[in-house]
Amino acid sequence: MNFTTIWLSISLLSALIWVGLLLFRGQFWRANQVLDPTPPTLDLQEWPSVCAIVPARNEAEVLPVSLRSLLQQTYPGPFKILLIDDQSTDQTREIAQQIATDLDRNHQLQVIQTAPLPPGWSGKLWAMHQGIEMVLAESTQPTYFLLTDADIQHEANSLLSLVTKAEQEDQDMVSLMVRLRCQSIWEQLLIPAFVFFFQKLYPFLWVNQPQKQMAAAAGGCILVRRQTLSTIGGIQVIRDALIDDCALAAAIKQTPNAQPNRNIWLGLTSATQSLRSYDTLDSIWSMVARTAFTQLNYSTLLLIGTVVGMFLIYMVPPISIMLGLYLESISITVTGLITWVLMTLAYLPTIRLYQLSPIWAVSLPLIALLYNLMTLDSARQHWQGKGGAWKGRVYPAR
Repeated sequence: MNFTTIWLSISLLSALIWVGLLLFRGQFWRANQVLDPTPPTLDLQEWPSVCAIVPARNEAEVLPVSLRSLLQQTYPGPFKILLIDDQSTDQTREIAQQIATDLDRNHQLQVIQTAPLPPGWSGKLWAMHQGIEMVLAESTQPTYFLLTDADIQHEANSLLSLVTKAEQEDQDMVSLMVRLRCQSIWEQLLIPAFVFFFQKLYPFLWVNQPQKQMAAAAGGCILVRRQTLSTIGGIQVIRDALIDDCALAAAIKQTPNAQPNRNIWLGLTSATQSLRSYDTLDSIWSMVARTAFTQLNYSTLLLIGTVVGMFLIYMVPPISIMLGLYLESISITVTGLITWVLMTLAYLPTIRLYQLSPIWAVSLPLIALLYNLMTLDSARQHWQGKGGAWKGRVYPAR
């Protein structure tokens, strides 16, 4: 068997994989699991109470936008906000209290300071745990917790939409993949692809079907029933998880004594957005490398499979076009071109979600190469014992 025949077989395999992904991978590419920003009116005599848990570590810069958006929610029911200052070295606490004062919402906001981080906990989860435990110790407890990051700007109807979804469909958890910041060139190149790859890894349609074991969430915005959280054992059951959102979703949906699986829903939104900026390649690289090898369960075999798979799925098509032209093989060239077109069409809905030029969809092979390198770097850091770093903390490699 000569090289031309071998490469044609590889090129055809890449094409078949894309056909399979488009037809049999939970329609992940359609990006159509979207929360209605204008929810239908619910006929409720009394809206359920909600308490937002907001861990904040050195977030003074974004709070004037993010915290203000929470305090100005249109939600008609009881809604309080507990901001947990996680050993900040800036003016996080003071700015949060000033914002509430300026809006005359001091009654709605409470700010507490975390205790020192104990071994075996990630900083964010330790802060959330302390906030939740404080709320549970009170005589009046909320129906829902809104677990949200301090860098999220919530659209005015966001909480109303989340609660409406949960109440209408009896959901134990409703989570939003908020719109990530996409302004710099590097953000436009790499951030929509991050969402695309996440949807491919965890097809939202499958996550949202109780009969399937697939579970995932997006940690920036999670509405969860208090009773459900208590039933699984609270935040402490995932206390050391670096990918805490998906770990929490799995703990809720796949609890062994829950028959059938609990209802969770994960969707997209363009209204609620992250204020976190990733202006440089280095900042995005660090964000991905922090947890990429964790996602692979620190498995060398899974790492090899991921690298080979990414190469086969995303990089073989453009290589086939170039090789086909060089070898004067029409079959290799056409196969590579058709596969690249399928790949581009699959990426277009996510590109539209981020309101970018369709030309960005063509760049998926280059994007996949960069993400492959980030994943390899994540493994390198783990093998060197560096662990994951975030907000000035370095967590030990497992």
